Amino acid sequence: MFAKVVCLVLLCMVVVAFPPHAEAITCGQISGSLAPCLGFLQGGALVPRCCYGVKSVVAAARTTNDRQTACRCLQAAAKSFPGINLGNAAALPGRCGANIPYKISPTTDCSKVR
Repeated sequence: MFAKVVCLVLLCMVVVAFPPHAEAITCGQISGSLAPCLGFLQGGALVPRCCYGVKSVVAAARTTNDRQTACRCLQAAAKSFPGINLGNAAALPGRCGANIPYKISPTTDCSKVR
C-alpha cells in the first residue's frame, strides 16, 4: 500500500514539474477570434465581440514567435478580404484598449516584432 502512495505522489510531482507544453498560436485561432471585427475593418461599427477577440489574441500571443505569427496572419488575412480599411486596422487595438508591440499594416516587418 505504501508503495502505491509513493508512486502516486511521484506521479503528481512529475505532472506539476513538467506541465503540458502550450501550443503556439495559429492563424486559425486568430481568424476565429477576429472574425467579429470584419465589419469594422470594412468601415462598419465596432462591436464588443470584436474587442473581446482582439484581447484574446493579445493574451494568447505571449512569446516573440507567437507575436510574429500573429503579425503575419493579420497581414495575410488583410490581403484575403477586399475592402479592408487600413486606418481602421491600425486603430483597432487602441479602440479596444489593447496594446500590441507593432502597427497592423501591410508594411510592418513581422520579423522585427518582439
